[in-house]
Amino acid sequence: MRIAVVASPVTPLRPAQLGGAQAFISDLAAGLAARGHDVTLHCTEGSEVPGVKLVMVPVPPDAEAALVMPGGAAPAPARGVEAALSAMFEAIAAEQVDVVSQHAFDAPAFRFARGLPVLHTLHLPPIVEAVAAAAGSLPASQLATVSRSCLKSWQSAAVDVAHLMPNGVGDLPVTFSALGAALIAGRISPEKGIEHAIEAARVAGLDVRIAGAHYDPAYEVDLSGTTQLGSLRREELRRLMAQSAVTVCAVRWEEPFGMVAAEAQMAGCPVAAYRRGAMPEVIEEGVSGFLAEPDDVAALSLAIRKCLDLDRAVVRSSAQRRLGLDAALDRYERALSVAAR
Repeated sequence: MRIAVVASPVTPLRPAQLGGAQAFISDLAAGLAARGHDVTLHCTEGSEVPGVKLVMVPVPPDAEAALVMPGGAAPAPARGVEAALSAMFEAIAAEQVDVVSQHAFDAPAFRFARGLPVLHTLHLPPIVEAVAAAAGSLPASQLATVSRSCLKSWQSAAVDVAHLMPNGVGDLPVTFSALGAALIAGRISPEKGIEHAIEAARVAGLDVRIAGAHYDPAYEVDLSGTTQLGSLRREELRRLMAQSAVTVCAVRWEEPFGMVAAEAQMAGCPVAAYRRGAMPEVIEEGVSGFLAEPDDVAALSLAIRKCLDLDRAVVRSSAQRRLGLDAALDRYERALSVAAR
């Protein structure tokens, strides 16, 4: 198939990704191309996705203002982002592709895709009114989302979504060498519950390492006493996960999937998390991690300690069985072939 993959122009796609959706979009495009499909990835300048033909637009001047802040105010309409998306879809129309795999969580993308054979993947719950309205105007057959939890959120917003398309993560070689430290990874923003994760890990007697970039400029968090590693390339992050005693995901919102949790398990690192959003779908409780009641730091600390007794080879095996990229690619191939002309 000739497939156009659309990423939001708000952030570039890089080896050190800002979020899980960006990481999966990169893997999806590269994976479909490796399977012999003619894939063009439409994204913003500064993107780096090896093995994929990129068609890039300039970074919109209002890109930062258009970032979706879970738990914060909805982003204001951004004319620059809308213009970038318009340019993307003009290029797609000229390509005459068989199908469009659309991942931008920006309301104009849904409008510009009208008349094209398209599958929109909703990587977030309906937290932006304009996006929810745009998605709700489309037939269910054109909509997918990434977890049963996220699907329920969309159904509660009266948006019918036909396709359940969980993300997947690639399986890289790892060497287990747990160093006794807890890892907190991903974007640094309030919905990730970093304060809870730090406190729970300390109560459990573990040092804390933090890998990630600041996302919400208004968010201030005390990271004193932790080792801050910044934003890491994905292969570096996977090695760090393999060397960590536990990854802590103290999510304070309805996490739509949880790529950090999935990647950690694929590296053989057990995950302690709040029982919220898609975490019960991503973590095999008692096998690859443990869940705690939301916002209960003491319970999360107990989950961390229980994770230390898990067999890391079994953690990795569980992830390989449930969370692999190949299975996700299979799902997209089937769904996109149906959506194609």
